[in-house]
Amino acid sequence: MELFELGIKEAQDGLAKGEFSSRDIVESVIARYRARNGEIGAYVTFDEEGALALADANPKAVPVAVKDLINVRGQPCTCGSKILEGYVSPYDATVIRNMKAHGFIPCGRVNMDEFAMGSSTENSALGVTRNPYDLSRVPGGSSGGSAAAVGSDMCIAALGTDTGGSIRQPASFCNCVGVKPSYGRVSRYGVTAFASSLDQVGPMTKSVEDAAILLGALAGHDEMDGTTPRDPVPDYAAALEGATLKGVRLGLPKEYLEVGGLDPEVKRITDDAIAKCARAGAELVEVSLPHTEYAMAVYYIIAPAEASANLARFDGVRYGHRSAASKDVYSLYVKSRAEGFGPEVKRRIIMGTYVLSSGYYDAYYGRAQKVRTLIKRDFDDVFGRVDALLTPCAPTPAFKLGELQDPLTMYLNDLFTIPSSLAGVCAASVPAGFTAGTGLPVGVQFVCGSFEETKLLKICKAFEGVSK
Repeated sequence: MELFELGIKEAQDGLAKGEFSSRDIVESVIARYRARNGEIGAYVTFDEEGALALADANPKAVPVAVKDLINVRGQPCTCGSKILEGYVSPYDATVIRNMKAHGFIPCGRVNMDEFAMGSSTENSALGVTRNPYDLSRVPGGSSGGSAAAVGSDMCIAALGTDTGGSIRQPASFCNCVGVKPSYGRVSRYGVTAFASSLDQVGPMTKSVEDAAILLGALAGHDEMDGTTPRDPVPDYAAALEGATLKGVRLGLPKEYLEVGGLDPEVKRITDDAIAKCARAGAELVEVSLPHTEYAMAVYYIIAPAEASANLARFDGVRYGHRSAASKDVYSLYVKSRAEGFGPEVKRRIIMGTYVLSSGYYDAYYGRAQKVRTLIKRDFDDVFGRVDALLTPCAPTPAFKLGELQDPLTMYLNDLFTIPSSLAGVCAASVPAGFTAGTGLPVGVQFVCGSFEETKLLKICKAFEGVSK
């Protein structure tokens, strides 16, 4: 096995035994990056000298790829956008500080849909990222670079962010584990905001155990983020010992499993996953989340509204792109933003500004927040009766580059992931199989209640054991 093929646990074990050093791993990852990034396009920058220097300073550290909206001191943070061209971060995000303190190195920055708005990584202004399992297909989004880097062994693990499915859907497309923590479990300080009431940083890894290790390093209270609780972070990795599905009550929501448009191969793989869980001793319970049908509409009111406010700071004044054609303050704002933002970001800013505008706030944004509360109550009710939900993760396997030109069709990729994001609960995508003929990866999604990551990871670990 080449060192770049290692997962976190294998790398940490080898480092502890002195079988190799952190520099050895980083050099192996660099070699893999040089060999494959040209065709896949997962990384937008790779700080080779910086990663090697950090490895020499901490010879037991493990290199991790970082999504290009998380601030790392001395590195660019472009968010896949022209408007942040030339910006270099002056500080580390809290997740980066936590990661470094737990023996991880931020080695390079991976591609993403611009400002995390998309489901294919085709919206990036920095180039195309391809699926390592089929270079004619997308890796998913918005954390497509993270998923492609993990799926092609160009990193040991990666950080992604999930607002409506941006960790889980690309994890499904690229055959890796992706965890969206509960809202507040991981600090958002230093993470460029898309939708502040939804965004969460999470691990994208080669195994459930690796995800547990990395999540334990990322999580915790932060004085700079008031949504993070003061409760101590559990030892997620230690809790995996003896993980079993025996006696676990798995809810099967009819609104997810009976939906139209589900790809036949995704349905087959999901049904097979359900059958494997039953054979492993899980109790299957049909449940209902009655407000699921409204989740997509609610999300595409709330998320663009918050994006409209958050992205107002990118104006050509303080940093990033400034239009050379501007003649006064007004034209500076207008032209810099028009030149700097891509079509999808503009679409969501306009939509968000509209729903927040005078005369429409109550009709759209206010009402959406009320329905969001009902969606949250659906999850609270269900988790009073079952341990977890098992659902498809994405309605299709990875689709071809350029195949989905209609924005509304693209938005449907998050059909199964958006409801749990609105509810603020934790969820994960775990590899479940490959499509017949095309051999494309497909993951299934497990969902648990708020701050129930220990339970979620144990169930995912047990499923990982029976699905291989």
